[in-house]
Amino acid sequence: MGHRVTLLPGDGIGPEVTEAARAVIDATGVAIEWEVREAGLPAIEREGEPLPASVLAAIRETGTALKGPVTTPIGGGFQSVNVRLRKALDLYASVRPVRTLPGVATRYEHVDLVIIRENTEGLYAGLEHEVVPGVIETLKIVTEAACLRIAEFAFALARRDGRRKVTAAHKASVMRMTDGLFLDCCRAVAARYPEVGYEEMAVDTLCMQLVLDPTRFDVVLLENLYGDIVSDLGAGLVGGLGVVPGANIGTAAAVFEAVHGSAPDIAGRNLANPLALILSGALMLEHLGEPAAAQRIVAATTAVLAEGRVRTRDLGGRAGTTDVRDAIVAALAGGRV
Repeated sequence: MGHRVTLLPGDGIGPEVTEAARAVIDATGVAIEWEVREAGLPAIEREGEPLPASVLAAIRETGTALKGPVTTPIGGGFQSVNVRLRKALDLYASVRPVRTLPGVATRYEHVDLVIIRENTEGLYAGLEHEVVPGVIETLKIVTEAACLRIAEFAFALARRDGRRKVTAAHKASVMRMTDGLFLDCCRAVAARYPEVGYEEMAVDTLCMQLVLDPTRFDVVLLENLYGDIVSDLGAGLVGGLGVVPGANIGTAAAVFEAVHGSAPDIAGRNLANPLALILSGALMLEHLGEPAAAQRIVAATTAVLAEGRVRTRDLGGRAGTTDVRDAIVAALAGGRV
C-alpha cells in the first residue's frame, strides 16, 4: 500500500536536505506519492504569504508532511511558519529522540532518551500586549485539557516503546498555579500507567542533571517553552541539531522536520548535513506504519557514520550533502542493512 505525503522543501538549505531525505526514503522501496508545496521565502515570492492556505489544505488532506527548514525573522517580519503550522494543525506533541550515534564524537556514550514537548500553549501562546509604554506583558496559558493530552501522549509512547520512566519538568515552586496544574495532570495520567516509572524535577535541576549524566533519563516531558530550550540542550549532548530528528504530531496530521535552521550562508553549496531530516524521514515511516523501512534507514545511517569516511564538515569531515545521501542510499541498495 502506498502513502501520500506533503513535501515542503523550505528555503535556505531546505531544498538540498529535503532532496537527500526524499532519495533515502525512496530507496527503502516504500511507495510514496510526494505532493510538493512551497512554504517560507519561496511562497512569499510567489504568493506574498509564507504559509499559504493551500499548504495547510494539502497537509490536512494527506495527513503527513516532511518539512525542510524555513527562515524565521528575528524580532520582526512574518510569524514563524513552524509555530503557525503547529497551531493551525493542532500539532500538540513535539517528539525529539536524542541518541548517541557511532562516529559522532561527544562527551557522552549510550544516550537514548526522548523529549516530549507540549506544542500549543504556555508562554508560546503568543498573547502579548503593551500595558503602558515601556511595559510589555506576556500571558502564560495552561489548560487542563492540553496538559492531560500531552501527558497521555508521553506515557503511551513510553509503554509502546518499552521505556522505563517519564520525568516531568516544571518550575512549580514559582509558577504554582500554571506548572502546578501541569504536574497535577501528569500525576493523574501516571497513575494509569503503573508499569512506567514517574518522577518530577525542576527544569533548572533537569538541565544540570542532563549535563552531568544524560543516561539517567528516558522520557522527558515538558511544557512548551521549557521543551523548546531543553530539546536543543539534548541535541547538544549527542552532536548537535544536525543529527537529531524531530516530529510534531496531532490527532489528524503530523509534520516531520529537521529542527535546525535554514543556514542561508551555506545554501546551494552542497555543504549542509542532511542527517537530521533523513532521520526525521525514518520517524515519518514509522508513523506511517512502515517500521521495517524506518529501521533500515536508521541502520544505514548508523553504518555510514560508523565507517567514518563520509561525514559533513560540522561532524569533522569533508563530505557534501549529496555524498551523505549517496552513501546511505548505497548502504540500503547494497543489502548491508
